[in-house]
Amino acid sequence: MSANKKIAPAWLRDVKFDAKGLVTAVAVDHGDGSVLMVAHMNAESLRRTLETGRMTYWSRSRKTLWVKGETSGHAQRLVSAHLDCDGDALVFRVEQKGPACHEGTRSCFSRKFEDGGWVRNSSPPTPLRA
Repeated sequence: MSANKKIAPAWLRDVKFDAKGLVTAVAVDHGDGSVLMVAHMNAESLRRTLETGRMTYWSRSRKTLWVKGETSGHAQRLVSAHLDCDGDALVFRVEQKGPACHEGTRSCFSRKFEDGGWVRNSSPPTPLRA
């Protein structure tokens, strides 16, 4: 083996990234368990999140890392990280500062299917319980 080749830490080998090198990441409010947002991570953003405690994602549109709240101030502080049984999705319990959604709502899930269409809803979906 080449001396330059890095071996992934065991915790990283447990994560199953897709063909594009990404894994789904769900951010959940630590206080009330509501789903705030869904994003994607690559190995580097996951490593940075776990090392710094600042939620860092991979922007599929910009093709770059982004630290949640770095420009808006609406940061997410990592409380705990959970890997699903298949290893292909992560749930992060976070402390959210300000709205999680770029549209200014607390949750990105501010639309509810009702009466045959999507209706703006000020409250996020029913909280998940720990």
